[in-house]
Amino acid sequence: MSELLDQVDKSRLPRHIGVIMDGNGRWAKDRGKPRVFGHHSAVESVRATVEACAELGVDCLSLYAFSTENWSRPEMEVGALMQLLVDTIGSEMETLLKNNIRLRSVGDTSKLPEATRDALKFGIANTAKNEGMELILALNYSGKWDLTHAIRRIAGEAAAGRLNPVDIDEELIDQQLSTREFPDPELIIRTSGENRLSNFFLWQAAYSEFYFSPVFWPEFRKPDLYAAIIDFQQRERRFGKTSEQLS
Repeated sequence: MSELLDQVDKSRLPRHIGVIMDGNGRWAKDRGKPRVFGHHSAVESVRATVEACAELGVDCLSLYAFSTENWSRPEMEVGALMQLLVDTIGSEMETLLKNNIRLRSVGDTSKLPEATRDALKFGIANTAKNEGMELILALNYSGKWDLTHAIRRIAGEAAAGRLNPVDIDEELIDQQLSTREFPDPELIIRTSGENRLSNFFLWQAAYSEFYFSPVFWPEFRKPDLYAAIIDFQQRERRFGKTSEQLS
């Protein structure tokens, strides 16, 4: 692990890392266990990733914890996930406070069970004065939901005569998204070998670098994160320009 950590250039860290935490169910199935076992086992992966990012000095870490599509999963699994969120926020509070981490969230949390909402509100309030890394939980979130609600707000302003449609630009849309307080993710990591975005940060990921790890999320640890960051730092980010223009 130390060899990989030594290769990370702390002067060129991605400001915002997003993680699509995938593979819990398949990892559990491979061990003859129920899917819920995989979700519970993944708490250690969350702890390791959060601690590693905070130790490195990453500004923002977003975890895709529950998508709008995840409601279609079996009711027992959804219920277990909601309870796991409650338990984890409580059990990891000491880690958040120790590392000066501020808990935030994006997504339609009004649809979450009351106990989950209360735990989330407690975590956000209890860490509000922390000034270190921002840990953003994407809960009942999807990129399409985010864009739809942004468009509705913009359309409402235009219909009320408070906005001229010709003034709608990228900056205005940015300001209406649930992520408006955070920089766009520079690096998005997806575990388990799947190579897709799954409705995560569709607008915000326009110029993100993607890293697809074959590791199932319950086995993802600090060295896996370091490998993703090292890979990111070896890429040339051109943003539409040529290599010659950047040199």
